[in-house]
Amino acid sequence: MRRFFAKAVRMRLSLGAGWRKTDKFCYLCRRMRASVKKIYASLRPDALVAFWLGVWWICNLFQAGFTELANDEAYYHMFAENLSWGYFDHPPMTALLVWLGEHLCGGEFGVRFFFTLLQPLYLYLLWRIVRSDSATVRDAGLFVLIAAAMPILQLYGFLAVPDGPLMLFTALFLWCYKRLTEDDRWSHALWLGVAMAALAYSKYHGALVVLLTVLSNLRLLRNPKFYAACVVTLLLILPHLGWQSGHDWVSFRYHLAGRNKDFQFSFVTEYLLNLLAIFNPLLFPVFVAVWWKTRAETPVLRALNFISAGFVLFFLSTTLRGYVQPQWEIPVAFGVIALLFLHARRGGRPRRYVVRVGWVTVALVALVRIEMIFNPLGLRFEVFDNRTSYGRIAQEAAGAPVIFDGQYTAAAKYAFYTGGQAYAQPSIYYRTSQYELRDDDDRMAGGPVLIQVWDSVPGSRDVQLPNGRTFRYLRCGRFVPVRRIAVETGSLPSEVRPGDTLRLSLTLRNPYPYDYRFDGDSVKVGIVWRNLSETTRRYDLPEVQGLLPAGGTLRREARFVVPELPERTWQVGFTVSNLPVTTWFNGPTERIRTIAK
Repeated sequence: MRRFFAKAVRMRLSLGAGWRKTDKFCYLCRRMRASVKKIYASLRPDALVAFWLGVWWICNLFQAGFTELANDEAYYHMFAENLSWGYFDHPPMTALLVWLGEHLCGGEFGVRFFFTLLQPLYLYLLWRIVRSDSATVRDAGLFVLIAAAMPILQLYGFLAVPDGPLMLFTALFLWCYKRLTEDDRWSHALWLGVAMAALAYSKYHGALVVLLTVLSNLRLLRNPKFYAACVVTLLLILPHLGWQSGHDWVSFRYHLAGRNKDFQFSFVTEYLLNLLAIFNPLLFPVFVAVWWKTRAETPVLRALNFISAGFVLFFLSTTLRGYVQPQWEIPVAFGVIALLFLHARRGGRPRRYVVRVGWVTVALVALVRIEMIFNPLGLRFEVFDNRTSYGRIAQEAAGAPVIFDGQYTAAAKYAFYTGGQAYAQPSIYYRTSQYELRDDDDRMAGGPVLIQVWDSVPGSRDVQLPNGRTFRYLRCGRFVPVRRIAVETGSLPSEVRPGDTLRLSLTLRNPYPYDYRFDGDSVKVGIVWRNLSETTRRYDLPEVQGLLPAGGTLRREARFVVPELPERTWQVGFTVSNLPVTTWFNGPTERIRTIAK
């Protein structure tokens, strides 16, 4: 034993300065850790919430830079290439934020940068709305943990989609509303009007936020300041309304009727399951139970209750006419967080349960975030293998533009990841999009293109992509668009039976500077019967043949015998094909009901 201690002393003396440096470093680390603990312990609740939201924001920054674009993000990036007061299916706020981010820095990070800033802002505003004057640091940590336990907020904290601006301006609207109800000033009414206008420019669901808030407090309808706020809103959104008027109110027509389907019970079940998934299946039932028992004490908390319940019930009712996308209910998150926070902050078993579920959720979310960046499981999903897959198509194109058949997000991703020209030909077999309002196909006219086709046709070629999909295309030496040819006819009957004969007087108008020869084979006119719950039917009209001169018209008579069709209400119109390219309706459509004999 004596020899052991003697050896240890000799080693200590031989190391000398090295040991002293190590001891000094450890001492500095201990002092730094103690300082951080002291600073953290000195933070007030508001500062603590801001601190943890800042940590969350940094995580979102990394996610934004290292995760490839989702489909819709690429589509909105296409919006940002041409800033406007409106777009086919969305207002302009998303495009503006993408445009600003791209001018700050490029790539996926630039597209998403300003969207990462929105989440800490709207969650901090929500905290200031729901916290009491007696809030503690334990309350601050609880609030952030509950927010982090909402899966939908984890995903939409960095994606460049309209839901981020919708959440920010919903929070700003509620904050202004809180100030107006507490202190009835004209300045608060002015900012309330600005917030409502920002909601309108973010997403059309913002109108539901305002309506439900008014329903929660009908006294607003007797307050002249609220009407002044509405006037401010109207003045600010006039440019967007002017754009809609100039484009035949295309966005409203699309959202109100363009995506309707006949009822399917699966729409309801999927909607309810999605609610559980996006708001945490272990916490959402608790929220429902608390909402049922809780009576709001302030106007803004009552508004939160109305917004959460109103959104759930409203979109539940819309399952009668089609599928409801999960993110449409994202404003419900505000009510879920607020009620769970006020319920759990009382302590006891509710708090312990919420905290445990919160930490488990955060751990699972961390694993999902890692998967979205590195994809160790090798999943096939829209945020993986985009650069290599679209690069493979670009190799086949060899500099020629690529025309995608209806796939507007694929065209947008191709342009983003390769820098090449792409256009999504609106298709009666899929849907139309913002590309319907662009002139890309006109600029491609007369030159060689690659055209995506779905069926195997002579000369087509299949390419296997790294994302697991197959890209089938046909090389065209001279592309001639037909999208802007207008087909007009007289009014059609509102109801038809199988075997009825429709006598059609068709007028074709050609805005292009070149002739078209309708031969009933490659260039032809068809009548389309479209219902989203059924397979789209297209029937050729062989009588429509002849020369359609540049800038001129072609008039022809045609007969169409109504075939056996399911009893449905159909969107009926006419389309022009220049094979292999099909297109959207070439003119107005009418709604026709088919009934049995």
